[in-house]
Amino acid sequence: MLRRLAIPMLLCAAGLAAAAVADGELSQSGNVRISFDGGFSPNSLPRDRPVPVTVRIEGSIATTDGSHPPPLKRLEIELNRAGRLQSRGLPICATPILQSTSTETALRRCRPALVGRGSFRADLSFEPSGVPAKGTILAFNARHQGKSALLLHLYGTVPVRATLVLPLTISHPKNGQFGTLLAADVPKLAGGFGSITKIELKIGREYGYRGIRRGYVSASCAAPSGFTGASFAFARGDFAFAGGQTLRTTLTRDCRVR
Repeated sequence: MLRRLAIPMLLCAAGLAAAAVADGELSQSGNVRISFDGGFSPNSLPRDRPVPVTVRIEGSIATTDGSHPPPLKRLEIELNRAGRLQSRGLPICATPILQSTSTETALRRCRPALVGRGSFRADLSFEPSGVPAKGTILAFNARHQGKSALLLHLYGTVPVRATLVLPLTISHPKNGQFGTLLAADVPKLAGGFGSITKIELKIGREYGYRGIRRGYVSASCAAPSGFTGASFAFARGDFAFAGGQTLRTTLTRDCRVR
């Protein structure tokens, strides 16, 4: 039902070596385990027209034996065809002006294109015990390689100041229940020593364009006539790691007709 959100799991370097996997849909390959969780609000929506919503995405990566998680190489998130993303009329932010910037500087340069916020944690394996890192995420409306994109700005100050700017390109598969695909190749973090352990992201914004109020993400509750609610495949994530492990997780959610 929600067509586009975005849920990126990427970051700049370091944090929580043996972090426990949070509650959510679990998927495991070898000793690598992912918890993928999320939803949207409000949950009560019209049946016949889309309205603005806010999407929440949370993800955790850990190992079953407490060892350093392998680096994430490729991320793909598919979103249900029944929702939509409306970026027409929104300003666009560009990668070059965000490179090597703090959260505050990124906001000064691209605040009109802001569509989401979040946080991350990571693990740096320079030492057996791991070196924790954490920071903030800003999500901006953008274009990348001629395509619509969600531009993630990750900035951490612990243990050192570091910035990662990551574009998630947006495309639209013609068939199937998932109508929006967000994808990114994840660069090496801290020379290959950095691994993601947790990410939290909220995406959603209302804005005006040509006298009309719009939602960056919007959805309706596509329940059949006579039913007061519906259950649907909300999002599907595919994760590929250095070392060859691949994981797929699907989130099923429900909505109510108002």
